[in-house]
Amino acid sequence: MFYHIFKYLGEYYDIPGSGMFQYISFRAAAAIILALLIVIIFGRKIIDFLRRKQIGEDIRDLGLEGQLQKRGTPTMGGVIILLAILVPILLFGRLDNIYIQLMIVSTVWLGLIGGLDDYIKVFRHNKEGLKGRFKIVGQVGLGIIVGTTMWLSPQIIVREKVTQPVQTVYLNPDGSVIESVQRNVVLSSESTKTTKTTIPFVKNNEFDYGWLTGEDSATTWLLYVLVAIFVVTAVSNGANLTDGLDGLATGVSVPIVAVLGVLAYLSGHIVYADYLNIMYIPDSGELVVFAAAFAGALVGFLWYNSFPAQIFMGDTGSLFLGGAVCGLAFALDVPLVIPLVGLIYVLETLSDIIQVIYFKATHGKRFFRMAPLHHPLELGGWSETKLFCVFSGATLVLCVLAFLGVMNRYPM
Repeated sequence: MFYHIFKYLGEYYDIPGSGMFQYISFRAAAAIILALLIVIIFGRKIIDFLRRKQIGEDIRDLGLEGQLQKRGTPTMGGVIILLAILVPILLFGRLDNIYIQLMIVSTVWLGLIGGLDDYIKVFRHNKEGLKGRFKIVGQVGLGIIVGTTMWLSPQIIVREKVTQPVQTVYLNPDGSVIESVQRNVVLSSESTKTTKTTIPFVKNNEFDYGWLTGEDSATTWLLYVLVAIFVVTAVSNGANLTDGLDGLATGVSVPIVAVLGVLAYLSGHIVYADYLNIMYIPDSGELVVFAAAFAGALVGFLWYNSFPAQIFMGDTGSLFLGGAVCGLAFALDVPLVIPLVGLIYVLETLSDIIQVIYFKATHGKRFFRMAPLHHPLELGGWSETKLFCVFSGATLVLCVLAFLGVMNRYPM
């Protein structure tokens, strides 16, 4: 909102300082500060309100140390994160930018589904919450929205280089050839819709889904939408499963959002994108403002959510965490980095799937002592603080590796 207001004031009234709001870096800094302030100022008030209304988590007895002490801890804390993301974005984001619009829809969409799930659990006293099939429908719906928006929106393009091979021959004074070198010379650049995606740690690391469909455009985009559906569903469920310990989902998500924010800045800047040999995606730099608000909200919420947690984010927060991460990744054409940066999400999900399949196949035997992954580690003697530090630290290292892997200037 402020971007559009001050742009108007600068154009027609030449008000000093109005140009500051044209800079992504300024608006990103303002967004992260405001997000932190919202959580700090309103977080305690919301927690006290939820406690007074007895909107608390009903903890199942799984035999874990200190577990029952958490009974009655306020839940639905994802509302705090949503508030701390949406307010800065509405104030400092470019609301006419398709990427910002997509991220707002992604965040609110799964936030509402998670909120409905928490409402049924808390107010209807139904421990099962929202039926699983309805959650899947919501996740599939978001996958369709993300995929079709990337497909059909004329504002979503990439700028590709048009190159031509040029042979350079180096000669001795007597005319004999010293060396012959072939280089690709950039002739121009063109804007295009693309189904290409970046694969980290691979030379010439752009993979085109069209390779799988024989370059048929309609079939390729349908495949792209199906991939979006799968990734959104898998990652949002993975984030939901990770939210089983104090601060775990929050701590794991912060470095993921941070590295995607950095990639957004580089991909949206033509000079940096050209130097690092990555996709130049016009207008995607605006995602830096969203990532800044997102990271600020998570860091602020971690103050209340870390061990011992004063509030749980509930499905209101954990579902949209995965959805927003997927939205960022698809907008930047890097969904294939998610298995790396979101390895904790993947492991938590796989451990749960393996447990269920093994349990059914063996008629009651268990592969792990408990699932998902963090629970058997707890039973093995790991404290919640140790699990938080190890999982968050591992994710930070993986995010750094993914960032280096995407930089095609230094391919492996």
